[in-house]
Amino acid sequence: MNLVQLSKEISHALRHEPWLYELELDEEGWVDIADLLSILRHQQSAWENLTKTDLCRMIDSSDKKRHEIVGNRIRALYGHSTPERLIKKMACPPKLLYHGTAQSTAKLIIKQGLLPMGRQYVHLSTNIDIAMQVGKRKGRDPVILEVAAKEAFETGVNFYIGNDAVWLADQIPPKFIKISDK
Repeated sequence: MNLVQLSKEISHALRHEPWLYELELDEEGWVDIADLLSILRHQQSAWENLTKTDLCRMIDSSDKKRHEIVGNRIRALYGHSTPERLIKKMACPPKLLYHGTAQSTAKLIIKQGLLPMGRQYVHLSTNIDIAMQVGKRKGRDPVILEVAAKEAFETGVNFYIGNDAVWLADQIPPKFIKISDK
């Protein structure tokens, strides 16, 4: 079984277009595993023998930890672009977080701040390596932005835990962003 392809399919279902899969996310993004398995088994022959164990293997093998299972429910942890905003628990972030972006976008971000664009939240990384991976998807020679997250939080910017490597925010004003010298 191709676990990467399975992760992409489930991400699409749980992050972007659940209605195409006849799934209804609750206010925190959860769906019953039985419903997801039923839809996927009938949608593609590649998934006709899909089990909860396969979903657990998919999550365990992923370095990005995009999904989680609790009991008999599954959800995507971050990256949602659905129209209904999911409820996330606010938390105090670490002192610094990072965002990787293209050279051409960095100057605009420094002026306007970080905005969620087509997603529900701004995505930030806990370390430069992850931010660099993200940035490389946006341009050959990415820029790493350093976000004074704890200072921003203390002045009223909302932050939420995505997973152990990703933090989310509603937006980040420019005064808390600088180009990293690391």
